[in-house]
Amino acid sequence: MRPQRGLYYAREFTQAFKVSRRERAVRRVLVIGDGAREHAIAWALERSGAVVGALASHVNPGLEGVARRTGGRLFLGKVTDPGLAVKAAEEFSPELVIVGPEEPLFSGVADALRERGFRVIGASKRLALIEMRKDFARSLQWKYRIPGRLIYRVFKSAEEAREYSKYLGAVAIKPVRQAGGKGVRVLHGDVRYLDLDDAYRRSVEDVLKHVLQYGDADGAVLVEEAVWGVEFTIQALSDGETLFFFPPVQDNPHAYEFGVGPECGGMGSISPLPFLEPEEVEESRRAVEASVRALQSETGERYVGVVSGQMMLTARGPVIIEYYSRLGDPEAVNALYLYEGDAYELFSLAADGKLHKAEQRFKSEFTIVKAVAPVGYPLKRDLARGRRVHVDWNAVRKAGCLVFFASVEERGGAYVTLGSRALEILAAGASPREAYERVERCVSAVDGDGVFYRRDIGSPEYMLAMAAAAEKARRVYKWRRARGLGGRVLVWEPGAGVTEYSL
Repeated sequence: MRPQRGLYYAREFTQAFKVSRRERAVRRVLVIGDGAREHAIAWALERSGAVVGALASHVNPGLEGVARRTGGRLFLGKVTDPGLAVKAAEEFSPELVIVGPEEPLFSGVADALRERGFRVIGASKRLALIEMRKDFARSLQWKYRIPGRLIYRVFKSAEEAREYSKYLGAVAIKPVRQAGGKGVRVLHGDVRYLDLDDAYRRSVEDVLKHVLQYGDADGAVLVEEAVWGVEFTIQALSDGETLFFFPPVQDNPHAYEFGVGPECGGMGSISPLPFLEPEEVEESRRAVEASVRALQSETGERYVGVVSGQMMLTARGPVIIEYYSRLGDPEAVNALYLYEGDAYELFSLAADGKLHKAEQRFKSEFTIVKAVAPVGYPLKRDLARGRRVHVDWNAVRKAGCLVFFASVEERGGAYVTLGSRALEILAAGASPREAYERVERCVSAVDGDGVFYRRDIGSPEYMLAMAAAAEKARRVYKWRRARGLGGRVLVWEPGAGVTEYSL
């Protein structure tokens, strides 16, 4: 059965904002990027009555559908090419350009567009360093005393990294450059009594592979203390002065159920998070805001775009694992669905430095997003390409879900995978259980010649486990803080003896 490209959203979600034809004519937006995040941005803009164009590296069926329905246009080409982005913008003449993924930001796409006079939502190349370079982000945290920082060192030598890791205990070994959420290795302290030489060597070699493939970063790894707890993401839109926060969301970066397997772009997300206390969310927001202030002081540039803190609630309280210089994927899907206002107006206020006028209006619903990926993802991209995916749109409409297209194209009556996550499916409900039951019905409407998803995300058992883990961390950090022990850590380092860190 031929896919019905116009039916990627359920009927009850199609009520667009009433915008006059004259106002609609000036609401022209160019979205740069081609994943489910960019499809979600385009979907939100369509509901705002905007004419939506997109620059994409492939024909994303969702973006193509939005462009066709709104009278926009789909441009095909390399999304990291600043010149091509400027050319597309000059042809489309948008009132606003929104850069979705991180790699175009790293390559200066937002800078090139601003230089040509376009209003842009997207961090400059220098500001995007907070995501691109983990060593830069960590040094910024320590220089400006940003709360939630971790102890770390950067090494080019595998032997030096191994020696430092032995004394730090449990460590996370990461590429110094952002690598699409991949390349991280965690080594537990309790295995240091075994022969670790081979484990460290292989871990460092794997991490270096992810760094060197980009060609724009030194061959170095970041070794930092590993922490445990409950992960969550704080996403905010910034105009350089005001931060507009979306509800906290939890991503699931591991490919397989129960949080095991290799890290990937993200297999699902939930929002809001009932297992976090309001004070923990507020503390995390203050850390993200302090990071933006520090970054602007360091660079002398105004941050206009999205900034996100990948957080973890630990026995020390909320800590910052890493930063995004954009909306997460799939976290963006939750955020844009939950936002109850006019998306075009919200982004415009940010571009104009007037974000203080934006209203915090969010739906009182619970959302779950699940990614459907081809077998082979994320480690064997060749096996993950060319798999056919079918969607039972009648079942999707009946369950009341949204489907966002990612790394697929429509060919010969089916969707064909391009090597990464294929679809992201969102369901909303009055409770986590209702949203979970709905999203499971929708995911079961997707089949193909080798696709998988994580059944555990958002399940009752999952929610109970997250609540238990959060409470365990909460009891410890509150006990420590009540006794004045929250901000002091002692580490024995080779050649330096005992070092006291004030966190």
